[in-house]
Amino acid sequence: MPLARKVSESEVRETIRRYAVGVEYDGSHFHGWQSQSGVTTVQDLLESALSSVAAEPVRVVTAGRTDTGVHASGQVAHFDTEAERTTLNWVRGANTNLPGGVALTWAKEVDRGFHARFSALSRKYRYILFCRDVRPTYLAKRVSWTYECLDVQRMRAAAACLEGRHDFSAFRASGCQAKQPVREIHELTVNNVGPWIWIDVEADGFLQHMVRNITGVLTAIGTGARSVAWANEVLEGRDRTLGGVTALPDGLYLSAVRYPRHFQIPSSSESCKYW
Repeated sequence: MPLARKVSESEVRETIRRYAVGVEYDGSHFHGWQSQSGVTTVQDLLESALSSVAAEPVRVVTAGRTDTGVHASGQVAHFDTEAERTTLNWVRGANTNLPGGVALTWAKEVDRGFHARFSALSRKYRYILFCRDVRPTYLAKRVSWTYECLDVQRMRAAAACLEGRHDFSAFRASGCQAKQPVREIHELTVNNVGPWIWIDVEADGFLQHMVRNITGVLTAIGTGARSVAWANEVLEGRDRTLGGVTALPDGLYLSAVRYPRHFQIPSSSESCKYW
């Protein structure tokens, strides 16, 4: 009986495919993205759903790990598998196995050089504030509510000093494990319509609670409790204890991840074209 030929490592690699997927979720249902023992996380649910479609274990790598209560409308992840499925099969198959509150929005096969985290050029977060006398009902845990009137012009003026490359030590959580606090904010805008105010922040990377702490500073300035110049004072002080309160996670969304164009990763608004 002839001996079976040993399969080479290169041949094994050739059978493995890499897929990128778009993910959206209501963070109020989960204990964040990252897998943890004894609690429900987005990563665990997604890996279980994709494993069912692939008929083999699947591990996912994400563009950005979100904390408990933080949402995503434009999260991106990738995984490797020997299973060959159409993009429609991956999306519909995974969503059949996922609970309410989390869904794949698109899927596509990508070059093995693509990495959801390390290939990213920037990430974008949106923080949504709902301003009225009465607390929200069906929007509870999906937006951040304040009964105070906020001056958007003051908030915009304060936000301007935070754009660019800075040491954001004053805007990081005390338990942040990032090796260094320098980040570059490409864009920081404050917009409003009626009772809605939303803050968009795009940067090359984020420290833990960075957007929520920026929101806390801008909100205090918007109420008039602090001067517009206070934002720069906090930044220059590089001391978290001087930075005021951390805004709740309720209104925070990972809204987009930007990659080099040649990877052809769709934005969340383009997802239907990839089904």
